[in-house]
Amino acid sequence: MAEEGRKPHVKLIAKNRRALFDYHVEDKVEAGIALTGTEVKSLRDGSAQLSDSYAVGQRGELFLLNAQIPPYKPSRKLLLHRREIEKLLDKQQKAGYALIPLSLYFKEGRAKVEIGVCKGKASHDKRDAIAERDAKREIDRARRR
Repeated sequence: MAEEGRKPHVKLIAKNRRALFDYHVEDKVEAGIALTGTEVKSLRDGSAQLSDSYAVGQRGELFLLNAQIPPYKPSRKLLLHRREIEKLLDKQQKAGYALIPLSLYFKEGRAKVEIGVCKGKASHDKRDAIAERDAKREIDRARRR
């Protein structure tokens, strides 16, 4: 446990930047992830990919699918309390919602996944985001001059 007044040590392994472009993130939850020893070693080397991955509920448990953590690519169990799983699955049942991993990191030596309850963006929303990002770049350039 972290000492009082001290921030826990967090080491980012992988970030799903594509998810922030393709989805509106409405809620975030931190979950543990069940891994084997070789998978933990791969994570410590920084070789993991979250693009195209998602979480799904099966028999009251939550699993991470399509996450690439070498040397294997099986589904991996996410470690959450039963009430948290039920809450996430209730939100997922709403039309258009998905459980998408946003980042993978070590927190106090344990592998964690940040899961977002997301709703897909329409193409015009994506264009708005691109235009907003370009405008921000122009403002930053003008400030530097």
